[in-house]
Amino acid sequence: MLSHVNARLFLYGLGIWVGATLALRIAGQHVLRPGDWKGTLVLFAFSFPVMAWLARRLCGRFEPQVERWPAGAISFALPTLLLDPFSSAFFPAVFPNMAPEVAGVFGGWMLWCCAGALIGATVPPGKRS
Repeated sequence: MLSHVNARLFLYGLGIWVGATLALRIAGQHVLRPGDWKGTLVLFAFSFPVMAWLARRLCGRFEPQVERWPAGAISFALPTLLLDPFSSAFFPAVFPNMAPEVAGVFGGWMLWCCAGALIGATVPPGKRS
């Protein structure tokens, strides 16, 4: 399985995961707040297209064959898919600055981000006129 992982896309995903995890450890209490359903909807609405765009750009840069973009997006999302289940399971220890009640929102947000990346790399590029 690992022979099919695009190492550059995996490393970009890992770098983004590390940076985002550190940012949430520092200021996550301002991003995910208990009972803030409007903020959660805004966060989700913003995150999906950003991740779709980012995955598409990175796949276009590091995976020249468009038919391999979905595999590239998996490589890109893999750090989040492998590591954030532990972040969710041990949420109070990983993110002591955030209320434990937002662990579910965090887990959903990570799935939403991965879905955006996968959709961004799966929808074929449109024809330019």
